[in-house]
Amino acid sequence: MSNGTATTTDLEQQLEKYRVELTGYCYRMLGSAFEAEDAVQDTMVRAWRSYEKFEGRSSLRSWLYRIATNVCLDLLTAGNKRARPMDLTAEATPLAQAALSPRPDHTWLEPMPDTRVLPTTADPAEAAVAKESVRLAFMAALQQLPPKQRAVLILREVLAWKASEVAELLGTTVASVNSALQRARATLAERADSGADASVSDPLDEEQQKLLERYVAAFEGYDMTALTALLHEDAVMTMPPFDLWLLGPSDITGFMTTLGAACAGSRLLPVQVNGLPGFAQYKPDEEAGGFTPWAVQVLEISGGRITGFHCFLDTERWFPLFGLPLHLEAEPDQIEERA
Repeated sequence: MSNGTATTTDLEQQLEKYRVELTGYCYRMLGSAFEAEDAVQDTMVRAWRSYEKFEGRSSLRSWLYRIATNVCLDLLTAGNKRARPMDLTAEATPLAQAALSPRPDHTWLEPMPDTRVLPTTADPAEAAVAKESVRLAFMAALQQLPPKQRAVLILREVLAWKASEVAELLGTTVASVNSALQRARATLAERADSGADASVSDPLDEEQQKLLERYVAAFEGYDMTALTALLHEDAVMTMPPFDLWLLGPSDITGFMTTLGAACAGSRLLPVQVNGLPGFAQYKPDEEAGGFTPWAVQVLEISGGRITGFHCFLDTERWFPLFGLPLHLEAEPDQIEERA
């Protein structure tokens, strides 16, 4: 298809083929689901407007990645680093001092449905790398890198671009790309938890499936004894937009039976989020009946136990993003599993 003969429909179809993978790239760069989708939309608009100037010296895919990289680097010039609560304070919040203090949205690393960032692939190894690269611990580690190092690491390590291709995209040298990659790897190596959830199988193995079934039963039954048995001794609970984070089963279950007691009687729907198992949590709706949205939960698993229990509470943002209903009348097992 030549530039001069491209129809509007042809060009739209050509660009749309790359939307999911570009969203995944921008999400890794920015740490925000909504900023990533806005960045991709900006990329598409820029590509549309300047398509006549596209000379075809590189592939359309490479050209789109160059535009997307520039969009992301522009957004990152403010120096904001999205984080998890445990990245902001060195020690866990003791239960006795737990306070629900919300921070602005731009503070937090955000969850993302798998379907919006993980392109379909027939290669199991490629799919596994893609999932690992959007998991919360790895995403948090990426946020510690300067923007250009972040781009180099993602393009080289996650997307398997050649150093020469990355150098051309960034308008720099192969030596500069290799140096940036070395520095990025060294920074990630200092973060001991950057691969903490890499033991999650793809797909989940039988033991992990049973662990999730036991978790649903314990949480919906609000059985703290059963839940304690599923949590690793160093399990972490977070709850953005609040900066609270708790360490260990005692403080986690202690919180759930005190400040979090209103979650008793909740229902869970499975979701695929950040390459990890997750659930949409609905609390009982005492006024309207049924259940009302409360949180998107992301679970990290290692060694047959839950090591991370992350609850994202902004239901007006997350539930529509995941295509989840805003009210439940029926039991969750009567509702189709969502993205």
